[in-house]
Amino acid sequence: MKMKIISKIIFLLLVTLTSFAQDRVLSLDEAIATALKNNYDIRLAKNDSTAAAINNSYAYVAFIPQVNATATYLANSNNQKLKFASGTTAQGKGLRSNNIASGVQLNWTLFDGLKMFATKAKLEEYVKMGELTIKNQLIDITASVINGYYDIVRQKQQLKAIQEQMSVNEERVKLADKKLSVGLGSKPELLQAKVDLNAQKAEQLKQLTLIAQLKEQLNKTMAIAINSTYDVTDTIPFDTNLVLDEIVTKSEANNPLLQLAKKNIDISKLTLKEAKADYFPTLSFTSAYNYSRTNIKTAINQYAPVFARANGLNYGLTASIPILNGFNVQRQIKQAKLSIQYQELVLDNQKLQLNLAVNNAFKDYELQKKSLALEEDNLALAKENVMIALERFKQGVSTYLELREAQKSLEDGYNRLIAARYNTKLAETELLRLKGDLIK
Repeated sequence: MKMKIISKIIFLLLVTLTSFAQDRVLSLDEAIATALKNNYDIRLAKNDSTAAAINNSYAYVAFIPQVNATATYLANSNNQKLKFASGTTAQGKGLRSNNIASGVQLNWTLFDGLKMFATKAKLEEYVKMGELTIKNQLIDITASVINGYYDIVRQKQQLKAIQEQMSVNEERVKLADKKLSVGLGSKPELLQAKVDLNAQKAEQLKQLTLIAQLKEQLNKTMAIAINSTYDVTDTIPFDTNLVLDEIVTKSEANNPLLQLAKKNIDISKLTLKEAKADYFPTLSFTSAYNYSRTNIKTAINQYAPVFARANGLNYGLTASIPILNGFNVQRQIKQAKLSIQYQELVLDNQKLQLNLAVNNAFKDYELQKKSLALEEDNLALAKENVMIALERFKQGVSTYLELREAQKSLEDGYNRLIAARYNTKLAETELLRLKGDLIK
C-alpha cells in the first residue's frame, strides 16, 4: 500500500517536472533586468539618492537674496486720561484708532568666508554618494540573482544525475528479479536493489522540492509573484580568462565601497572648509521698503495728529565680525580634521579588505577551475566503470556489491562535478562583484 502511495507521489511530481519543462525559459539577463527594475532595496536606495538630488537642486539659493514681506492691520479702542503741565486735564473713553503697516525686506549675503561655495560642493558630493550607493546595491542584487539562478541550474543538473542513476537501479531490479525467477539469484539481492531504487526516488522528491524552493527565493529577489513559474537553462557558462592584476587595478578604481570611502573624505574636507569660514566676517546687503498709516478717529489731545502716514526705502551694508564665541569655531575645526583622519583610516582599511578579498576570491577561482577539469575526467571514468560493472553483472561475472560500489563512485563524481561547476561560477561572480564590473 505504501509503495502505491509513493508511486503516485512520484508520478505527480514527474508531471510537475514535465510542466516545468513546458514553462518558458527565463534567461539570466531577463532575471537580472527584472530584479534591477523591481527589487525593493534598489528602489529604497534610489529614493535616498533622489532626496539628495532634490537638496542639491536648491543649493543655488545660498547665492541669492532672501526677500520677506510683512503686513499688519491694528485697530484700537482705548480709554485715555491726560494731564498737562498747565494743570488742565483731558480724558475720554472708547477712543478708536487704526494702524496699517507693511514692508518688504531684502537680505543678501555677499561674503561669508566662502562657506556657501563649500556647502554647495558638499551637496553635490552627497548626490554622487547616492549614485554610488545605488551602483553598489545594483551590483549586490545582480550577484545575488546570478548565484540564485545558477543554483537552480545546479539542482537541475543534480536532478538529471539522480534520474540517470535511477535508470541503473531500475535495471538492477529487473536483473535481480529475473535471476531470482530462474533460481540463479537471491531474495536479499532483489530487496536491496528495490531499496536502492526507492532511495533514489526519495532523493528525486527532495530535489524537486529544492528546485521549487530556490525558484521562490529567486522570485523574491526579482520582486515578482511568489508562485511565478518558469524554467532555467541547463548549463553554467564560465569565464576562464580572468587575470588577477587587471582585477586588482580595476577594483581600486571601480569598486563602489572604495569609491564611497573616498567620497566620505571629500565631504569631510568640505566640512572643514565650512568650519574655517566662520573665522571670517560676514558682509550682507540689506534693504527695505516700509509703509505705515495711522488714523485716529477721536483725539483728546489737541496737539496730537489724527492722521499720520510714512513710507520710504532704506538700504545699507551689515558686517558681522566674529570676536569671541566660546571657541566654538576652533572646536568645530578640530572635529572636522578628526573626521578627515577617521575617513582616511576607513579608506585604508577598505583597500586592505578589498585586496584581501580579491586575492582570496582569485585563489578560490583558480582552485575551482582546476577541480572542474579534474572532475570532468573523473566523471567520464566513473560512467565507463558503471557501464562495465553493469555488463559484468548481467553476465553473472560480478556481484551486485561491485555494481553498487561503481554506482556510488558515479554518484560521488556527479556531486563533485556539479559542485565544482557552481563553485567556479560563484568565484567568478565574486571577482566581478569586487571588480565593480557586474553592471555597466
